[in-house]
Amino acid sequence: MKIPFIALILFAAFPVQAQMQIEKPWARATAPGAKVAGGYMVIRNAGAAGDRLVSASSPAAAKVELHVHLNDNGVMKMRQVAGYDVPAKGNFELKPGAAHLMFMDIRRPFKEGEMVPVKLKFEKAGEVGAEFHVGRLVQSSPPSGEHKR
Repeated sequence: MKIPFIALILFAAFPVQAQMQIEKPWARATAPGAKVAGGYMVIRNAGAAGDRLVSASSPAAAKVELHVHLNDNGVMKMRQVAGYDVPAKGNFELKPGAAHLMFMDIRRPFKEGEMVPVKLKFEKAGEVGAEFHVGRLVQSSPPSGEHKR
């Protein structure tokens, strides 16, 4: 009786996380001396309930913030937000000039070809890990060869 009960507990604990998929996680390379970097991805929610990305962290930066770009009377401004809603059976895209992760006080410059580990924390799914592929400094879309996580 103990084994089926444990299996039931494990099954109940992990299905939400499996429903959150991180696709095409990438970041731009940074110039020498830069202290910040941007991160982008597509978050897919295969679940029947919406979820919310509420925070992120990485050993590559002192902190990771969730940001958006806003048009304020013709001037683009960046602002930190409390989270990103990911609809049920839908997705949310982080991309240049829009919603993105901001790696603050990076430990060293991001170099093209590197991978940057990131932990994403969702309200329901909990923590989901991703490896962000570092592309060129002027890149505006994910580097080729990206795979799902």
